[in-house]
Amino acid sequence: MSPSQKLNAGVIRSDLAMADGRTIRYYDSQGQVRSAKDQRPQEEQPGIGELRLDPLVNEWVVMAAHRQGRVFLPPKELCPLCPTIGELLTEIPDSNYEIVVFDNRSPSLRSPEGDWAIPDMVGTETDPGTAAGKCEVICFTDNHGGSFAQLTAQRVRVLLEAWSDRVRELSKEPYIHHIAPFENRGEEVGVTLVHPHGQIYAYSYLPPRVQKMLAVAQLHFENTGRVLFDDVVARELKDGDRIVAQNKHWVAFVPYAARYPFEIHVAPLKPVADLAGLSPEQSDAFPEIALEVMRRLDGVFGIAMAYIATWHQAPVREGRDLLRLHWQITSVRRAPGKLKYLAGSESAMGAFIMDLKPEQSAGQLRDVVL
Repeated sequence: MSPSQKLNAGVIRSDLAMADGRTIRYYDSQGQVRSAKDQRPQEEQPGIGELRLDPLVNEWVVMAAHRQGRVFLPPKELCPLCPTIGELLTEIPDSNYEIVVFDNRSPSLRSPEGDWAIPDMVGTETDPGTAAGKCEVICFTDNHGGSFAQLTAQRVRVLLEAWSDRVRELSKEPYIHHIAPFENRGEEVGVTLVHPHGQIYAYSYLPPRVQKMLAVAQLHFENTGRVLFDDVVARELKDGDRIVAQNKHWVAFVPYAARYPFEIHVAPLKPVADLAGLSPEQSDAFPEIALEVMRRLDGVFGIAMAYIATWHQAPVREGRDLLRLHWQITSVRRAPGKLKYLAGSESAMGAFIMDLKPEQSAGQLRDVVL
């Protein structure tokens, strides 16, 4: 394992080996020393999944059958993301932590062996490939009953530093082409562990949405000489009625053509390609607006809102000047006791229909008293 590394904002990263050969990375800001050993017996790690092409839409689909038996909503006393205390031996060997990142125990994507290349796309004759990539778990707090909205600003700053560090490191892998940190919160969006945490998916190909965004951004640049997302942010700032929050370095808004009852995009006012490109000033200003947005979301109906929060950023090796970093938070909750189901039009046709105008949801978010 490599020695401790000093990052920005006084964060120290310490890497330790887990019992089965995976790596756990502690991100600390209070001078902690990490040396706790994983006391669990060594287990064999699952094999790599399969990559198959859907020729009808020319999109890759990952077959990861080994994930079928993964942990599903365990009680608090058996939570694998809590620190190790007493006889409960968890994924985190130490008795406390700020932020930790480790390789997923049941990854959809994993590091390939030897030289790796994605199969050539030749329709129904396309060979299957191996599901190369990386899947990491990132835990936000050792408090099982907490949430992102309850984190301190200082903890969110450490979290942002961990996200940025993982993007920098994963981008060095030759088979990685896109990196997407995200958080799922709530059983309504498929959460299987309720402990506050997110994941980082590093793909060996460009996911379909990224491909489409890149193609549209390229066309816009060819036609106008401008970056599309910059124009999007400029329109939101000009219109103003969909702005939810803003500070010196960031703006949060409900997009003009939102697809979900509550959808918020948080973007730096000075655009960057990815998390690793944020300046210290931008990074220091992020916790304030991130916590405000999350608390406004929970305050709309006075309940913990289920959501998916995803970092969109430029691919690792292309489109670096065309796609911009932004944090997208989407919730399927449209009213207390009511969800927006992605039914026939959305799921089958990919055609979204909104029951609530973006200006209305932005107003509801702004009206929340913090």
